[in-house]
Order: sequence, then C-alpha cells, then structure tokens
Amino acid sequence: MSDYVIEMLGIRKEFPGIVANDDITLQVKEGEIHAILGENGAGKSTLMSILFGLYHADRGVIRVRGREVRINSPNDANDLGIGMVHQHFQLVHNYTVTENIILGKEGGFVLDTRQAGKKIKALSEKYGLNIDPDSVIENITVGMQQRVEILKMLYRDANILIFDEPTAVLTPQEIDELMEIMRSLAKEGKSIILITHKLAEIKAVAERCTVIRRGKLIGVVDVASTSVDEMAAMMVGRQVNFKVEKTPARPGSCVLSIQDLCVMNNKKVLGVKNFSLDVYAGEIVGIAGVDGNGQSELIEAITGLRPAESGKVMLLGQDITRASIRERNEAGIGHIPEDRQKRGLVLSETLCDNFIIKDFDKAPFSRYGFLNRKEIRSYSSKIVEQYDVRSGEGVDSLAGKLSGGNQQKAIIGREVTADPELLIAVQPTRGLDVGAIEFIHRALVRHRDNGKAVLLVSFELDEIFNLSDRIAVINAGQLIDIVNTSETDEYAVGLMMAGIKKGEGGGHESK
Repeated sequence: MSDYVIEMLGIRKEFPGIVANDDITLQVKEGEIHAILGENGAGKSTLMSILFGLYHADRGVIRVRGREVRINSPNDANDLGIGMVHQHFQLVHNYTVTENIILGKEGGFVLDTRQAGKKIKALSEKYGLNIDPDSVIENITVGMQQRVEILKMLYRDANILIFDEPTAVLTPQEIDELMEIMRSLAKEGKSIILITHKLAEIKAVAERCTVIRRGKLIGVVDVASTSVDEMAAMMVGRQVNFKVEKTPARPGSCVLSIQDLCVMNNKKVLGVKNFSLDVYAGEIVGIAGVDGNGQSELIEAITGLRPAESGKVMLLGQDITRASIRERNEAGIGHIPEDRQKRGLVLSETLCDNFIIKDFDKAPFSRYGFLNRKEIRSYSSKIVEQYDVRSGEGVDSLAGKLSGGNQQKAIIGREVTADPELLIAVQPTRGLDVGAIEFIHRALVRHRDNGKAVLLVSFELDEIFNLSDRIAVINAGQLIDIVNTSETDEYAVGLMMAGIKKGEGGGHESK
C-alpha cells in the first residue's frame, strides 16, 4: 500500500494561451490537512478540478490509495470517496437543506426525504455542524450554506475532502468554526485538501503545504517549521511587506456627507438607523463591524442600489440622495462591490467591455456613436498590465473565465484607474493572495494621497487598521463611534463592534 491516499504525478493541463498546470505533483496522506498555496491564477483550482473530474489532465497520473485511476466526472470522484466544496457554492436556493444534499443521490423509485433528513441530522450532530435539514437555503447564512456543502460530501461517504478557498465569504467567527470542523474531520481519519492563499489559516490547521507559482510546483513544506514570510516568498517569488507604508493623512474638503440616513433592509425593517458620517478628501475612513450589521444597506444607499427612507447623502456639496446610479457615477463615485460576480462584472462579456462599461459612450471610447475599439483595447491593456490581471486571451478573455482573484483585480483596476473623487471599496482584497493584497493596499493609499476620499468596508480588522486613518464602527445599523486609528486598538474596536460604546455613550463627531 502507498503512504498516500492521493497522488497526482506530473500533471499538466493547458488552456488556450496558458499552461495552468505544468508537471505538478501532489501527495496527500490519510488523516492530514494538506494545504495548496498559490497566487490568484496559479493553477490551484484547476489541479483540484482535475482530481474531482471537472477537467481532464493532458498528461500525468492519478492514484487513489495506491491504485491508478481515471476520473472522468464528479460521479467517478464521488465513487472513489472524493468530495469538493467549491468556492462558489453549488446549491439550489429555493430547495431545503435535505433536498440539496440528496440531489443527484436520490436512489430508488420513492423519494424518502424524511429518512434522508434523519441521516443528515445525525451527521450534522456528529461533526458539530448544527444544520436544520428542513431549512431553505436562501434563508440561512453563507457560513451555514458552506456547512451544507460539507454535509453533502459526508452524506456521500467522502473521505477525501477538497475545500476551494473556503473562507473567502466567511466572517472571522465562521472561519474559526470552519477550522475547528476541519480538525474534527481530520481526527476522524478524513484527508483534507485546503486550497487557499491565506497564510494564517494554513498555519492554524495544515500539517504540510504544497506551493504552486504560475502553474509550476515550487516545493512542499512542513507548516510548523516554516514561517509565514518564507511561505509568502515561495508563493509570489519575492519578499512581501505585510504592513502598508503611508504618511499621516492630510484631510481636505468634505467629499461625502451622510446625514441621519435611514435605510430599509430586505426584511422591510430599518437596516441603517440615523447614520451620520463625513469623509474628507485625502483620507481613508474604514467601516468596522461584524457582517450583517447594516454595511451592505449603507453602501447600497450611497451608490444608488437601494433607496433611502430618510436622511441625506451629499457628494461634494450636491444632494444625490435621489440621484440615479449613472448620475452618481458621473458625479464622482467609484465602487468596488462586495459581490464581484453579481455587481462587479458582466461575466459573459470581455475584459475590454467590462473596463469601459460605465464610460462606453464618452470620448475617447466612443466617436460619432461608434465604439473606438483601438482606444478601448489600449486602455484595457494598460489596466491588465498594471494590475496583473491574468487570463488566457488577454483583454479579449470573457470575464467569467477568469479566476475569482483575477476578476477582483480587474474590478479594482477599472475603478481606481477612473480616478473617482470618492472610491467606495467593499472587501477589496477578498479572494486575493498576499502579493495582490500588498499591491491593492498601495493603490488605495496612493488614491488617498492624490487628494481623493476612500470609504473602506472590510470584515478583516487588520485590513481596517492597516489602511484607515479613521474608523467608524457600526452595530445593528447604528454608528457606535468614530475614532482615529492611531489612538485606538483592535480590542477597543472589537468591543464597539459588539455594541459596547466607549465611556458612557461615545462621541459621534465626524472630524
């Protein structure tokens, strides 16, 4: 018998214009948590898609428990005990948990959802997943949806579990809970492959780590004896600076003024309540809060995606509370949205068309009612080069064919290059590797230093502290306090995020 439950030997996979996997070898032991680390577009997801039967390797061998196999489809993978939680969940939103889990595995002539629900409940209790089998997917949190995907694997008796960027859409608390679930699964003898670029998470749970860069195997390291700096350098090919170097802010005139803003959420109750905040030219203001405390409603009201119930939104002294999205864009708002696929890109269109989507009717992109394709390609090529957006067909690539991280870099490149007076950045580095995060942080600081205003929303407290000059803390849709970053710490902000005001009530002054 082999020492490994999974061996992928000399795997090569090409797509038009790009070699995604170039002679990569991966070996995973039974009961271990094995991380695959790499930049955005390094080939991590492609390699796992080959193991799960979504792609076929052009060359190489796959062995499962010492036996050479050919995996032609996900059904073949399931039969071999291999399961996968994809970065973008594969769930039917108006189905129940039970219906999603048994989908494709119903069996027999009679569908016995009651018996299936009992098995799912037992699995949920065994692994501490706390999932109600009768819940409808659209009514549960993203973190719970991920647990449904895990249950789907366990229901199919998978003992080799692939997690593709599993923490990209989770809150810090949900991430901690997922790490504990992984440890529990590994103790049960499950082998876990963790695809990620988050070094802290690798250090927290993984035993060994295979590092890939630009489709090539760089090395396999013992996580406990390898530093974060060493792994980061292996991943990007150079030393990475985790701390943003920036001079103190020099605030100018008021760019954004939010005055007593009230906004309804999807449950038809106030998601934002009497929120007031001023953001000035030449500063970055961070919005800190646990996910689901009104951040989305606040940003949607500023950008025009959701109407305000009352209050005002002022941009450069102009009331834009009732303005259209287009009018707000033209007035000087740039927006890096939370959901890159739903709100950031038209996935069926090329990068070229996505880059000029807000300005296609303006010079130099349009002349006499016709698109100036030469100018559009030139402009797009500069963004692709400057922001290292990797794709097989360059600016002609369809946005939907890019990896998640490269989609994010494309959006950020488009928004920052447009040089807006107010740049709203929501989770700007979600799904990005450390090298890309370093680059994006510098870009946001540079935008600030050019005299523009930046409003940052992030659920990563270290990112809030790394970038923000001032921090506005939100809880249950209300502003708890505004503090200078240099005069506070993560503990104090964490208390405010929980709704505990500084002193007896906390100040609400804006500057």
